[in-house]
Amino acid sequence: MLVVFLTVFIDLLGFGIVLPVLPRQVTPYLEALGLSPLEGVAGGAVIGLLFAVFSLMQFVFSPIWGRISDRVGRRPILLMSLSGSVVFYAVYGYAMSVPVEPLPTQSAALVALGLVLLARVGAGIAGASVGTAAAVIADCTTPENRARGMALIGIAFGGGFTLGPLIAYFGMTLFDQARWSVGAIASVLSAIALVIAATVFRETRQPGARAAKEFPNVSRTLAVLRMPAIGVLVLVYFLTIVAMAGFESTLALFTEKAFGMDDDSNFLLFAGIGFTLMLAGGGYRPLAKRISERRLLVSGVGLMLGGLTMLAVVAALVTGRGIVAGAGDSLRFGFYAASALTVVGFAFVNPSVSAIISRRTDRDRQGEVLGVNQSFASLGRIVGPLAGMSLFSLHSSRALPYVASVLVLVAVANLMPRITEEAAPPRSA
Repeated sequence: MLVVFLTVFIDLLGFGIVLPVLPRQVTPYLEALGLSPLEGVAGGAVIGLLFAVFSLMQFVFSPIWGRISDRVGRRPILLMSLSGSVVFYAVYGYAMSVPVEPLPTQSAALVALGLVLLARVGAGIAGASVGTAAAVIADCTTPENRARGMALIGIAFGGGFTLGPLIAYFGMTLFDQARWSVGAIASVLSAIALVIAATVFRETRQPGARAAKEFPNVSRTLAVLRMPAIGVLVLVYFLTIVAMAGFESTLALFTEKAFGMDDDSNFLLFAGIGFTLMLAGGGYRPLAKRISERRLLVSGVGLMLGGLTMLAVVAALVTGRGIVAGAGDSLRFGFYAASALTVVGFAFVNPSVSAIISRRTDRDRQGEVLGVNQSFASLGRIVGPLAGMSLFSLHSSRALPYVASVLVLVAVANLMPRITEEAAPPRSA
């Protein structure tokens, strides 16, 4: 499990390194095509596509890699995933080597944007192995310790999300602001993770375990969703991700409009959110020894609901007192408290859902079922930002995305009674 933690953590570093700088780095190429994201919707739509296609590929490929890992083992899938990250982050770095001063020609800009799109598609396919990583933890833990093991993935996500932007900042400083350095650093870190996995990680798929021979397809995904108690858990996870992604995607714009935060302040805010996620994941593990996954899940949904409700109230009050100039320290503190509650709640929801699903899935289908769960999480990361960004500009209060997230979580809360304490099922024949 330590090797899985390190590989997921380092792989997430690569994601966290590229994420904060991608919009700014592709802007010169869009401007060369007359698609400035600051002057029209077309440029912004292209940037949105570059973000969304990553999650779209994860939606498609998570159940595929999970199902294949049930048949051929976890190790080949994780090694292939990390190898893909090495290659496609390097492609991103190469795309950024196309000069932007003076403004590139239209043909050069198209080449650069095409390579960025290729890199995002490839990185999304390669990064669709989180379900397989969760299956590794399921292979290595007893049902009683499953939630503590799943929390490691949440800690790895938080750590990568925290340190990735910091490494990007200092890395670009080290390489004299070279645009290609971001992709190069991400590729090197993924290569380190690949070496660790190749030399240390041993197969966890139990000898003699059986899996169906059918290739992953829509009918098999639907069959997973129809499994007793699994479908409602996948729906809960999907809706929770939608609510969380609506919060994350609008956060930078909200802090600028409400509190006048500059880029450096937002950078520190996102690093703080990642750090909070990592700490909360660490705190979850000892709690999972004494409290059931279902109770931790209910607590997490409650914390998210409270945090996003507070955030919607803060947004309305900031507008009422005058944007930026009228935002006092109390409202700023309320914003930080609301954000922290939301993040801590999500840190409880994430491993709880994975652990409950794993406990209710026979060992021969862990990769497939956890892959389907991660697939719908990726779909939530597409729907959430689209809904959040669409609602953000509809009202001057900027509160609509958070109101919508609250309503989504109310629906999740209504699903909680359908999730009961159950023992793990027997192994399938």
